[in-house]
Amino acid sequence: MLSSDPIGQAVHNFHFKRINKPVTIYADGFDPDYVQPSYFFRSFEQMPQIEQLALQKARGHVLDVGACAGCHSIYLQNKGIEVTALERSALCCGVLKDRNIQNVIHSDLYNLHSPTFDTILLLMNGTGIAGTLHGFNNFLKHLKKLLKPDGQILIDSSDLIYLYMDEDGSALVDLNSENYYGELVYQTEYNGQKGTEFPWLYLDPENLKEHAKQCGLKIEKGDHFDFLATIKHA
Repeated sequence: MLSSDPIGQAVHNFHFKRINKPVTIYADGFDPDYVQPSYFFRSFEQMPQIEQLALQKARGHVLDVGACAGCHSIYLQNKGIEVTALERSALCCGVLKDRNIQNVIHSDLYNLHSPTFDTILLLMNGTGIAGTLHGFNNFLKHLKKLLKPDGQILIDSSDLIYLYMDEDGSALVDLNSENYYGELVYQTEYNGQKGTEFPWLYLDPENLKEHAKQCGLKIEKGDHFDFLATIKHA
C-alpha cells in the first residue's frame, strides 16, 4: 500500500500520540537509513552547527521552507522574529498549528508567489527541493521572486564528492554520466507504507556559485563538504 506522506504521518503520530516509530529512507546504492520522528522536534541545542548558524543569521520576516514539525520556526518565533512556516504536508501543517506557529501556509513552494521575505530559510539539505541540477536554476529564480531587494537566502547542502574519493584524495566520478553525482532518488516508508519516489539534489559549492550567478544572485559559501550558503541579490 502506498502512502504519499510517510514523514508527515510519522510527525503527526509522534506529536499527537507520542509514537516514535522510525521512518525508513531508501536510496539506490545506499543502505536504508532510519530517522526517528522525534528528530524533527529537536531543540536548538540538538541541531547541527550549520542549522544553528543559519538561525542566528535569520532576520526580518522569515520564510521557513519545508517547516515539517516546526523546530526552526519555533526557535525564531520565540526570539520575537516574524516567521511564516511553509509546508506541503497537510499532516505537518496540523502539527505546526497545534504547536502555536502563528503563520502557517499549506502549499508547495512553487505555488507561493507572495509576499516577499527578508530571509528565506531552507535547511536539512535545502538544495534537495530542486530535485535535479537541471531544475536548480528555476528553483533559484522562484526564490529570487520571493526575496526582498536586501534579503538573503540561507540554504545548506553537502558535496557528495567525498563518496567517490580515494585515500589519496582523488575522486573517481564519471564525467560522461547523464546524471550529476549529487542527484539521488529517495523513497520513504513508515509503518509498512511507502511513499512515491522523489528526486533530491545535493549540490557542490562551485555549481551553486555558478547557478546563482546565472540567476543574478551572489553567494557566500561555507567550507568542506557540508556547507551553509548565504545568497543575495547581485
